Amino acid sequence: MVREIRARFHGGRIELLEEVSLREGEEVIVTVKEEGDPLVSKEAFVKAAGAWKGSLDFEAYLRDLYASRRDPGRHVNL
Repeated sequence: MVREIRARFHGGRIELLEEVSLREGEEVIVTVKEEGDPLVSKEAFVKAAGAWKGSLDFEAYLRDLYASRRDPGRHVNL
């Protein structure tokens, strides 16, 4: 079984923040996922803002989308 358990690293040890039902001596695999710095994430988002501007003709996309929805050949009879 795979479960994601929140934990905290403190004093050289990993302290679980949730109860787990493990037998004494049972081995587990620990995957460490470091949470990103919110300020760095925000900076990356701001830098990327507008990067796709002009790369898509949105009006043409909407016309194609709505036309494909009206296409009677798309219906499947079960």
